[in-house]
Amino acid sequence: MTGFDRAELDEMVQRWIDENKRAEAAGDWKPLADMYTEDATYGWNYGPKQDFMAVGREEIREVALGLEMNGLEGWQYPYQDFVVDEHSGNVIGLWKQVSDATRADGSSYAVHGIGGSWFRYGGNFQWSWQRDFFDFGNVSALFMEMIQDNALSTGMQSRIQRSVSGERLPGWYPAGKAPVPLW
Repeated sequence: MTGFDRAELDEMVQRWIDENKRAEAAGDWKPLADMYTEDATYGWNYGPKQDFMAVGREEIREVALGLEMNGLEGWQYPYQDFVVDEHSGNVIGLWKQVSDATRADGSSYAVHGIGGSWFRYGGNFQWSWQRDFFDFGNVSALFMEMIQDNALSTGMQSRIQRSVSGERLPGWYPAGKAPVPLW
């Protein structure tokens, strides 16, 4: 194994947290693409039939952090903790998903449980690889609750319509058919 400087990895994590906070405040995650290597890949699973994969920094910028985040303006993804392996350069960040919409009782709509991102460090304060994982059942249940409560933003309504339209969406692949392995 190559090994990485632990202080550098810790600084990378702090830079990532800081940039995520800026992206959330702006409602624009595209600038985060600069924190990936030019040939990085970023993917996740959308349940039993669909995977998502963006290949290369510009596809990460335009599709993963652009198109896929449309409708999530106002949402926050506060990191709860990180696990860092300086031997492999793997970093796991655990986060919550919290909407700015609130229920009648004042509580925030938030995905029950925890999600995460598995990163691989590529040096030069950039990720070379990222895979997200989250409880698709809890995400779906929250969106159903928000639909029933008429709590979805216009952007989120458009996002859901796009995802159920049946059209081939950029970066979406049948499970197991992404251009690079998801796991």
